[in-house]
Amino acid sequence: MSRKVTMLGVTLLIFGCLALAADKSTFTGVVSDSHCGAKHATAGDSTAACVSKCAAGGASYVLVTSDGKVYQLDNQDKFKDYAGKSVKVMGTASGESISVDSVEASS
Repeated sequence: MSRKVTMLGVTLLIFGCLALAADKSTFTGVVSDSHCGAKHATAGDSTAACVSKCAAGGASYVLVTSDGKVYQLDNQDKFKDYAGKSVKVMGTASGESISVDSVEASS
């Protein structure tokens, strides 16, 4: 009986890990701020200046995808160097938020 319970536990753990790994996605877009949102759907110097200014004023960083969807981002510290730039974000989406694993510049 104990062996069956142990095997069941191991099986559930494996499937749980696989389910979590399957939810990871890659999102591409422009880092904007919560004040301006989709207004900054295009990367550029003026976008970077505005996003940096709004973030310094208390706005949070968001991701604007190519289809205009705006995602809230956790791990805000990862986005300071990417304000107004095109990025690739790896993470897990939940509704309108992304739990961020990594971020890197995108061309």
